[in-house]
Amino acid sequence: MDLVLLAMYLGQQRDVLDEATSVQFAGELALLPDKVGQVLRRDDHYRALAREYARYHNFLYLGRGINYSTAREGALKLKEISYIHAEGYPAGEMKHGPIALIDENMPTVAIALRDGVYDKMISQVEQVKARNGKVIAVVNPGDEVVARKADALIEVPETLPWLSPVVAVVPLQLLAYHIAVWHGRDVDQPRNLAKSVTVE
Repeated sequence: MDLVLLAMYLGQQRDVLDEATSVQFAGELALLPDKVGQVLRRDDHYRALAREYARYHNFLYLGRGINYSTAREGALKLKEISYIHAEGYPAGEMKHGPIALIDENMPTVAIALRDGVYDKMISQVEQVKARNGKVIAVVNPGDEVVARKADALIEVPETLPWLSPVVAVVPLQLLAYHIAVWHGRDVDQPRNLAKSVTVE
C-alpha cells in the first residue's frame, strides 16, 4: 500500500490527481483491511470448493487488465503447494492456445469482477462453458449474470478496480492451500522451492 500512497502523492504533486479523487482513493484504501477480513471469513466455502475440485490435475486461470496478475498468482500458488499443473493466462489471449485444452477435466478460474472488462470476461466464461469446461468465477456480490453461467462462485467485496487484486487474490491463495492440504502436501515446505535471493 505504500506504493499506492506514493503514487497518489506524486499524482497530486503533478496536478493529475485532484483533491476529491484523492479523498475517495484514501477512503477505499482505509476500507481494504475490512474487505480482506470479509474474504477470510468465508474460509469454509474455499475448503468446500477444494474438496470438490482437488481431483483435477490441470487448471486454467483467466484474468484481464490488472487482474491478469491475480490469475497468474492464483495459478502459481496452486502449482507451488499442491503440485497440480495450473496456468495463469490473459483472458483476451485464450483463443491463442489454452482454448484447445478446455474440456470437462480442466476447470477454469475466471476473475470476472464488475470493472471495465467485465463484459469481456463474461464472454470468456461462455467460451469455456461452450466446451464443457467447469468455471469457478471470482465475482462481486450479487452477480446474477455470472452466477447463471459459472459452476461455482467466489464472492469478493467491491472496491476500486486498481485495488481489486488485493481482495481477489486472497481466496485463490486459500483455495490452493486447501487443495494442497486435501492432497496431504506440506504447505509450509513445498518441494524444490528456494528463495531466489539465496541460490544462483
